[in-house]
Amino acid sequence: MQIKAPMNRDFNRELRILVIPIALQNLISAMVISIDVVMMGMISQTAMSAVSLAGQITFALTLFYMGLSTGAGILTAQYWGKKDLQTIQRVLSIACTFSLCISVLFFSVTFLVPETLMRFFTQDNELIEYGSRFLQMISFSYLAMGLSQMYLTVIRSMEKARLSASISSICLILNILFNAICIFFLFPTMSKLAVASVALSTVLARFIELAYCIVHSVTRGSIRFRLPTSKGSHRNLLKDFWKYTLPVQGNYIVWGIALTATAAIIGHVSSDMVAANSVASVVKNLAVVLCGGIASGGSVLIGKYLGQGEIEKAKHAGNRMSLYALIFGFIAGCTILVLKPLVFSIVSLNATAQNYLDGMLYISAFYCIAKSMNSTIIAGIFTAGGDSKFGFWCDTVVMWGIILPLGYVCAFVYHLPPIVLYLVISLDEVVKLPVTYIRYRQYKWLNNITRNFEQVS
Repeated sequence: MQIKAPMNRDFNRELRILVIPIALQNLISAMVISIDVVMMGMISQTAMSAVSLAGQITFALTLFYMGLSTGAGILTAQYWGKKDLQTIQRVLSIACTFSLCISVLFFSVTFLVPETLMRFFTQDNELIEYGSRFLQMISFSYLAMGLSQMYLTVIRSMEKARLSASISSICLILNILFNAICIFFLFPTMSKLAVASVALSTVLARFIELAYCIVHSVTRGSIRFRLPTSKGSHRNLLKDFWKYTLPVQGNYIVWGIALTATAAIIGHVSSDMVAANSVASVVKNLAVVLCGGIASGGSVLIGKYLGQGEIEKAKHAGNRMSLYALIFGFIAGCTILVLKPLVFSIVSLNATAQNYLDGMLYISAFYCIAKSMNSTIIAGIFTAGGDSKFGFWCDTVVMWGIILPLGYVCAFVYHLPPIVLYLVISLDEVVKLPVTYIRYRQYKWLNNITRNFEQVS
């Protein structure tokens, strides 16, 4: 105990320095995505539902960003442990190149065929019309978002979480300000124009965020936006990048498409259920931001320890993170229950949608505990040590082998009540938890994955 007490104090201090700004950034990221939905709820239930369904396309794109940024974060954290800035610069260049390619692809499809995309989620013509307007405008934000997200991820993995959070904060504040101007001053009674203008607000905020990142990288940053080179060391780093990124990317795609499919199931069940789910998702995502901060902050520290060769310190850090994940998952669940009255006072829903939302929030409160544990262990601890394949196989089996088939049967075969359907599609984290913990106790994630690139160059 005399050895572990100082270690706990050091780890807790380092974790606090990272977790608070990272949790703030996660909150900001969640709010940037959710603020459009919430503010549309002040206009009408139809506008809010349409924007929520259209947001599934942006969500799908962010899954690619999450995969690329996780791969970049894994390598950055471990090379940061070695203070190898040259290799970190190469990691950023690789991540930005692939992120930009994916962004251009999503922009092209979303701008050209927004109605086709909306028809995947609903057959309601009014929702399709509103959602198409929103999608066509917001697609321009994709061209900026990918680059800024890669830069923010890399500097965060270099323990500059406060800077990363401050840049994201500017984006959020501007987004809210632009939204408020459009909704309350320019188009207070014109829903269709308000939907398009809210999307434009997000576009402007994202490009300002990117400009901030570029200016910082040029004037004060230790790394900059650059194209990859063809050096041998860069080719070897590219192999490492894809080795650790592809399983994580596959994991996010498998999980994300499954969530999108559940949104499509909900969209074909009831427009009232869509509205209630839109609000429940926002509340749930905001409640678990601190849990995500623990996962992200802890993964930076574990990656740094492993890069320095301090295996026992990394193992101890993982144990502490698991405990904190349980505690803050419970706090997140309680937060949802406490905020229920405030949620009902903000959004405008009809009586049926309110009843659905009431049940969904109770289910979400319990969901947060398992979600916190799984995200911390799988997305935080495992990926920090290069054990990135487990999450892919776990989500493939659970989401596609269990949850989606059950959800489809409940919705379209047995026509069970919407709340029962929501309960079934929320069981994924509970099912994954026992297997995840068994995998954690095997300690296969304790790996130093760095190379000495100076020898290759």
